Amino acid sequence: MTLHHDEIPVDESLVRTLLKAQRPEWADLPLSVAGSGTDNTMFRLGDDLLVRLPRTPDKELSVRKEREWLPRLAPRLTVAVPEPVYAGTPTPAFPLTWSVYRWIDGVEPGPDTVREWAAFGTDLAAFVRDLHSTDLLGATRTGDLSGYRGGDLRPCDQSVSGYFEDCRGTVGATLDVQTLERLWRDALTLPGPSGPHVWLHSDLKPTNLLVQDGRLHAVIDFGGLSVGFPDAEHATVWDLPAQARQAYWDSLDLDDLTWTRARAWAIAVGISGLAYYWSTYPAFVAECQARLRAILDDAATR
Repeated sequence: MTLHHDEIPVDESLVRTLLKAQRPEWADLPLSVAGSGTDNTMFRLGDDLLVRLPRTPDKELSVRKEREWLPRLAPRLTVAVPEPVYAGTPTPAFPLTWSVYRWIDGVEPGPDTVREWAAFGTDLAAFVRDLHSTDLLGATRTGDLSGYRGGDLRPCDQSVSGYFEDCRGTVGATLDVQTLERLWRDALTLPGPSGPHVWLHSDLKPTNLLVQDGRLHAVIDFGGLSVGFPDAEHATVWDLPAQARQAYWDSLDLDDLTWTRARAWAIAVGISGLAYYWSTYPAFVAECQARLRAILDDAATR
């Protein structure tokens, strides 16, 4: 399944070809699809490895970024994060950098895997606190560490406004786009973020979290790693049940301004995903719709 106009298709045969050319000792290990996101395709390799390949040329920098920073951040964090073990080089068949990581056992958080949602929200808050308090190690908000989710909402308004219009033509009356747009515009009138820049994961949605024994065990996919203001980091809590969301808020003691800006970021990412992937990625569209409905339900009670 391709999602982007400039995507490079990947299948098991291609991965085998890359391994035979660059890591022949791994080429005959069992290989199976291990999931695919909007930016990467993954294959489990044997029992202990994961092959990760960017879908498009612009995501190649994310692969390089993970290899540079994850080994330096991992010792400072209290949950498991991906461990790069090999840097794959471009070939004529796949002209992008790719990576092999150590496999991390775990399952996606959900009603059948999380023992208690309030504890899970507290666990996620603890990870965010650790990451945001980690020394920047000389990193600054420049180059590939200057992701838009670490900045102000206002520069995104033009594109987000266009996505609201697109969604009116697709979801119709099944989603209250008008209220979502009002919440977005209300947030634009607030003071911008302030304070020191911090490390940001930038995409802490459930598919990037792994659970073991009912508790948060690992955080994966640091392709969006950046340095900036933390507001957007909190946006994905609307992908979790209300108990987890409340425990996360309480644990980090977030103020109302930060929470409102985080909600606006959640709306922006949800509405853009809904518009961009409407006809290509139904599962991700469903995730976006669930997030936006959670935002509407939450806003109606506050």
